[in-house]
Amino acid sequence: MAGKRSIFEEVGEVTRASAPVGGMIQRKDRGARGAIRIWLMLLFALVMAMIIVGGLTRLTDSGLSITEWRPVTGALPPMDDAAWALEFEKYQAIPEYKLQNTGMDLTGFKAIYWWEWGHRQLGRVIGLVWAVGFLSFLVTRKIPVGWTGRLFFIGVLGGAQGAIGWWMVSSGLGGQNVDVASYRLATHLGLAFIIFGFIAWYVFLLGRTEGDLLQARRAREGKLFGMTTGLLHFAFLQILLGALVAGIDAGRGFPTWPDMNGLFFPADAFYVPDGAGGSLPIWHAFFENPGLVQFVHRMSGYGVFVFGIVVWLRGRKSAHRATRQAYNWMMTMLFGQVVLGIVTVLTAAQLHTAIAHQVGAVILWVLILRARHLAQYPRLGSIRKGTA
Repeated sequence: MAGKRSIFEEVGEVTRASAPVGGMIQRKDRGARGAIRIWLMLLFALVMAMIIVGGLTRLTDSGLSITEWRPVTGALPPMDDAAWALEFEKYQAIPEYKLQNTGMDLTGFKAIYWWEWGHRQLGRVIGLVWAVGFLSFLVTRKIPVGWTGRLFFIGVLGGAQGAIGWWMVSSGLGGQNVDVASYRLATHLGLAFIIFGFIAWYVFLLGRTEGDLLQARRAREGKLFGMTTGLLHFAFLQILLGALVAGIDAGRGFPTWPDMNGLFFPADAFYVPDGAGGSLPIWHAFFENPGLVQFVHRMSGYGVFVFGIVVWLRGRKSAHRATRQAYNWMMTMLFGQVVLGIVTVLTAAQLHTAIAHQVGAVILWVLILRARHLAQYPRLGSIRKGTA
């Protein structure tokens, strides 16, 4: 309410209005949100590259070429002939060389070594980018309220990923193993997608102010959000199953579709040789029998696709235009990923199709997350502006 006028105040005198003051939420929402978002987007790009390079490392059978875990000193590759000879000698001592690559020369070894070295080096770069960025924002007190723990958590997950990476590699260095254990590969890839997912979610959140998010939360579409969360989990399971397929090269054994070499269910699906003429317990087949592992991956893929259609149909009914568009993009990529999966099967997981299928999984993962974000925090449109 305006204050009383003085009787001596001129009638024509104009009183300047005070500038509006933001609410308490906006006052608390301090920090370099834009700069932190750019930093996270850089990490986002690096982790995506890491997933792609990791897939190429696996597809080129390069993952066991470095037989030691040296987080610091391993950053430097062999610098002379003697160092290369020593690395090659270490590789010649593991089962992969003795049972699969006997006769490989130094030139062939260098080809697979550089893939694994590049994969590990990229991991070091990601760790460095996170550490420099986090400490810089922390020291300068530019981290918004409530975000320090979230950003630190990304670094913790990254450190755990490095340790799990070595745990995975070590499984292929002894006994009669010529590959890493498939369940360890699935764990490694699964954690990579979890890190990727958290970074993407934080990027979405930081793209809007706390006030905007709070207002949007009031219009959240709870059922759609819950259904999309279910789809996210289902897709994550499918990613893990894909890692099991890659871990035992199961994608190369049944290059037919929709059948599996003429059958709906592969023959000898529960047989895993024990090395003594018998078979290991049935549960081993879900990790080690190529036919059963690929069959489960196919059936799960069909399930994700059908459930994705259900979620998409629900998303199309959203009252918000941006949300509807997000679900349309999600469904488009889901269909494309199914096609890529079929092509990967028909080409017996050739390098270019297999890596395209993995990249498709990354893109689909982000699009599901984006749709889920907009179900939780809709962008409120305007009928007058045509954005509703």
